[in-house]
Amino acid sequence: MRKLFRRQKKNPLLDGVASEARDLRAATSRPARLRVPGSRGWGGRGGGAAALIPAVREYRGTTVQVCGLWPFSSGTSSPMVGVPLGRHEETQATVCCDPISWFQRAHLISNPSAFILGKPGLGKSTLVRRMMLGLSGQGVHPLVLGDLKGEHVDAIKALGGQVIELGRGRGYLNILDPGQAIEVAQLLEEQGHHEAAVRVRADAHGRRLNMVVSLITISRNNPPTDQEQTILDRALRVLDDTFDGVPVLKDLLDVITAAPDELRQVALDRGDMSVYQQETRALEATLLGLTGGGKLGEIFSRHTTNPMRRDRAVVFDVSSIDETETDLQAAVLLACWSYGFGTVNVANALADAGLEPRRNYFVVLDELWRALRAGKGMVDRVDALTRLNRSVGVGQVMISHTMSDLLALPAEEDRMKARGFVERSGMVICGGLPASEMPPLAAAIPLSGEEQQKLISWQDPPAWDSRGGNVEPPGRGKFLIKVGGRPGIPVQIGLTSIETSLNDTNKKWNGLAKAMSAVDGPVGLRGGGVA
Repeated sequence: MRKLFRRQKKNPLLDGVASEARDLRAATSRPARLRVPGSRGWGGRGGGAAALIPAVREYRGTTVQVCGLWPFSSGTSSPMVGVPLGRHEETQATVCCDPISWFQRAHLISNPSAFILGKPGLGKSTLVRRMMLGLSGQGVHPLVLGDLKGEHVDAIKALGGQVIELGRGRGYLNILDPGQAIEVAQLLEEQGHHEAAVRVRADAHGRRLNMVVSLITISRNNPPTDQEQTILDRALRVLDDTFDGVPVLKDLLDVITAAPDELRQVALDRGDMSVYQQETRALEATLLGLTGGGKLGEIFSRHTTNPMRRDRAVVFDVSSIDETETDLQAAVLLACWSYGFGTVNVANALADAGLEPRRNYFVVLDELWRALRAGKGMVDRVDALTRLNRSVGVGQVMISHTMSDLLALPAEEDRMKARGFVERSGMVICGGLPASEMPPLAAAIPLSGEEQQKLISWQDPPAWDSRGGNVEPPGRGKFLIKVGGRPGIPVQIGLTSIETSLNDTNKKWNGLAKAMSAVDGPVGLRGGGVA
């Protein structure tokens, strides 16, 4: 059976609708692909992809000057208030930073203090010297209270400051010397400032008592008992009332052995001299060791050889003390800190009374971990010495290597207080640190994963050089500035030609380095053979 099909006549309107439907289905079934240029330009026929992309020249200007260059401008995102440290590692913008300017002028931190952490040899001292030089130009007096390596001496000399040498046979520091507190208190009384005079005397008494207790703690590796501290407090008051001149530790020992009634009352001997002698026997033995030698030597047993001035930069050079004498180093550091803070308090009292111009100080506390490890209870002693109120006009920077140095203390309460030094600082500046330091550091200050990796990469050693050339570690001079929970500011420290001569911390190795660099060929190779 043959079927017949009638051929329908084409309808242009229906064909157009069907075509649009097909196009719509095709468009919804797969996304449209737009032709865009690659990273080097248009490729293919008729294109012009560049084989080499030239570096774009960068300019700096204000928002008014570069407002028409959008979108090719970017913000520097780094503060421009304070001492210029270097350039931002990513944006190459200038980074200015110091604890005093960020507290006083920029209002970026709540107290003028900083804590610096980093492995040795990465530039912590260089960073501090840059701040010292910059703040000195702004009228702030740097005070380096204990330079164990002598690396800040040249900078202080260049600023026209005072260098105080301490060590066996080099210089002495009398911890019972109130400094200029007695003369200043008398001057304040003569000018009618009686309350200020009372405060100056009380501060001098408290600091001297704290230093005697600290020396006893270091000598015994344990703090004195409460009764011994009470006896020392009363003995110092008796000494101030009866002694004519500036006393030394031997005079304090003589007062205790003389057993005046004031001391026998606080010793609770009940009229029995044997009880008093039993209570003060250990105390007399410790003081006898401090005055006649012992492991702390005679540095604190004589009168101060070079009194500290308050109108210029000062550094206490204690580099002559051997590094193996850890107890002596810790004791000297504490004595320098106490003496320096006492001088600052006297200067502030005179300025408050209008007798002297106001002076601001930048206090540098280096090698903090040495003092903390000297004995049980030393954290309290350091905290009592260094807890300065922000109203006294003093900026402060503490320096240590790692968080492990602060947390390697036997008592849990001491470890918590030591970590508080970092937490209470207005800013924390970190150099290269090992990966094991990230958990305790992140517990004290917030650190992102990228910031932690940056700090870890900065502590890597330099690249291998077969000829022993001058290859610096990748993290030398690089630091991350952290303020609270804000993102850190990575900065690369740059030195001027004058600063380079002041930042040579390896002077004792320079002669050997020059001799070895003069040898033609790698060390150990002579005439093509292996030595």
